[in-house]
Amino acid sequence: MNRGLILKFENLVQLRGACRQLRTLSYRRVYRGQWKPVQSSAHPVWSVLLYPQFWQKDKLISIALSQCRHLATKEETKKKKKKIALTKGEVAVRQKMTIEELARAMGKDIDHIYEALLYTDIDLDSLEPDSILYEDHIKLIVKKSGMKYKSAKLKEEKERENTDAVKRPPADPAVLTPRPPVVTILGHVDHGKTTLLDSLRKTQVASMEAGGITQHIGAFLVHLPSGEKITFLDTPGHAAFSAMRARGTHVTDIVILVVAAEDGVMQQTIESIQHAKNAGVPLILAINKCDKPEADPERVKKELLAHDVVCEEFGGDVQAVNISALKGENLMVLAEATVALAEMLELKADSTGLVEGTVIESRKDKGKGPVTTAIIQRGTLRKGCVLVAGKTWAKVRFMFDENGKAVDAASPGIPVEIMGWKEVPSAGDEILEVESEQRAHEVVAWRTYVEQQERMKRDVEVIEAKQKEHRMDYEKKQQKLAHLTWRQRKAVLYKANKHVMFSKPKERTEMDKNMLSVIVKGDVDGSVEAILNILDSYDADSECKLDIIHFGMGDISETDINLAEAFNGVIFGFSVKANESIKQLAAKKGIKIKLHNIIYKLIEDLKDELNSRLPPSVVENTIGEASVLDIFSVTVGKNKIPVAGCRVQKGLLDKKMKFKLIRKGDVIWRGSLSSLKHHKDDVQVIKTGMDCGLSLDKYIEFNIGDEITCYEEKEVQQTTSWDPGF
Repeated sequence: MNRGLILKFENLVQLRGACRQLRTLSYRRVYRGQWKPVQSSAHPVWSVLLYPQFWQKDKLISIALSQCRHLATKEETKKKKKKIALTKGEVAVRQKMTIEELARAMGKDIDHIYEALLYTDIDLDSLEPDSILYEDHIKLIVKKSGMKYKSAKLKEEKERENTDAVKRPPADPAVLTPRPPVVTILGHVDHGKTTLLDSLRKTQVASMEAGGITQHIGAFLVHLPSGEKITFLDTPGHAAFSAMRARGTHVTDIVILVVAAEDGVMQQTIESIQHAKNAGVPLILAINKCDKPEADPERVKKELLAHDVVCEEFGGDVQAVNISALKGENLMVLAEATVALAEMLELKADSTGLVEGTVIESRKDKGKGPVTTAIIQRGTLRKGCVLVAGKTWAKVRFMFDENGKAVDAASPGIPVEIMGWKEVPSAGDEILEVESEQRAHEVVAWRTYVEQQERMKRDVEVIEAKQKEHRMDYEKKQQKLAHLTWRQRKAVLYKANKHVMFSKPKERTEMDKNMLSVIVKGDVDGSVEAILNILDSYDADSECKLDIIHFGMGDISETDINLAEAFNGVIFGFSVKANESIKQLAAKKGIKIKLHNIIYKLIEDLKDELNSRLPPSVVENTIGEASVLDIFSVTVGKNKIPVAGCRVQKGLLDKKMKFKLIRKGDVIWRGSLSSLKHHKDDVQVIKTGMDCGLSLDKYIEFNIGDEITCYEEKEVQQTTSWDPGF
């Protein structure tokens, strides 16, 4: 047989063997087995490997191989694409990598990383696929996996250009024009601040407020008969609204401190004085309710001396005006004093160029969308202006004055309500006008980026602190095992960690019963801020944990109901509504919705909800007391039972109730009676002054002078120790 026929025969044999291998490979890939060359007993290995060059060059075989692999391992090919190809078993590592990134770089699954970390100082329960691992742990995992590591080439991240909007430089004094003074009215709750402003504006603001207490900050422009204009900020006097009062002083020129003549200086009065001092703003003292018979203005002035508020009659520079806001007495004198002080301050502003201002209040309106009340401090605001505040922006669609009337322009010192915001900015945010919408997007993107960087920095600090703490615990555990051999140590560690060997961190599915999850919704940003500030003072976590899972503005929505259901929470709404369909949905899902218009009632309701989560405490109610006068014993069968001869000193002894034995002030026994006799008769009850013999359900020797108390236990609802301050 010539050599050409032999070669063709060998190729056919080789092709058949290859096809058998490919078929076996496809089956093994399906069952996730590892591929090994399959040998046929009919065709020995030498026949396949006799001419390897034919195997490499044969196009038919290579095509069949590629097609078969594609069909048999389609899913495997997709997975391989996600993995980074390894070069000679080397893994490119960085200083910080997530578990998912490391698994991808090693060509392994996440479970492999968890296994490698099993006997290390890392707490597996705290790990997630996106948890960050540090260089020493990364190298340890790679070594345990039988691989080598190399430093990955770092991509040099270009430093991001600062695209934030900033205030313009100070204006040329030649272009400055007079502007109305911005006056903030401060004082204690219910001292008449809103009534004073109401009298100046001739509107009924106080009657509209819930409970007659101001719940929001309000900005109003008042036109005086003399033609002067004054912008007033009416801030809440309630203890809860401290942040809103502080914000009011930062945009103001003059503070009118309202003090009731009959009450004198109160807690929020002192706080208001401190706000004015911190802001460096001059004061005018308005002593209100001077029409009342118990009014004593002189006492008020003397009390204020202790807080460095010195009136003109005592040689100071603070003007004092006695008024009656309700009857309208001396209001024009107060207005003239304000105008006179404003003239001395020479208040001027630049009404040209880009607008600058401050958000006084913000809210979500059902018809208007996000709305802000703002004070313009520079430039003139008009429709179509593009504004940036915090991490949101607006193209001004409409502007309204304090009476809801549309206006076309707002100059410095004028309060205005602005429509057109994409999101609700926070009260106190600085408003800056920018050239275009594109520029606004750049500013918001930059501010969001800066916030993210700061948050990441804080998160890394927290993670490092937790890792340090965990490492210290790990080292202590290792010291305890130091006396054991390595086999014993391994056995102990295995027993301690076998429950987490192949487990991944699980999400919390059960909520702690001793926890109150809360959703807070308010009509405006300042109200929500005030409520959150109160909740920040919560200090009774040992009794019941308070978890604020969500807060925001606007009416109660279906999303709030679903969130409350997920966390077994309660929804608290302040000056917001819940329509009938929302109430029905909440009732169906068993979700509580608590709506209030007065802040202290909301906090009281929240405290009641906290109290309901506390376990009841057991209180002992004493029914009767008896003293032991004599001791003897009774033989029952072969046992001697001690018996106490007693006289009831107070109340009665009831055999059905619980008893305790007190000796020299210490309780030495609690339980029930085995017998209670009067003379020789078994009785259920012994009353005051009667003698009896009793024995206990446990063998205890009596002493003359012991006291026996009959009592019942009652469960009483506990109350939280948290004091919100009002």
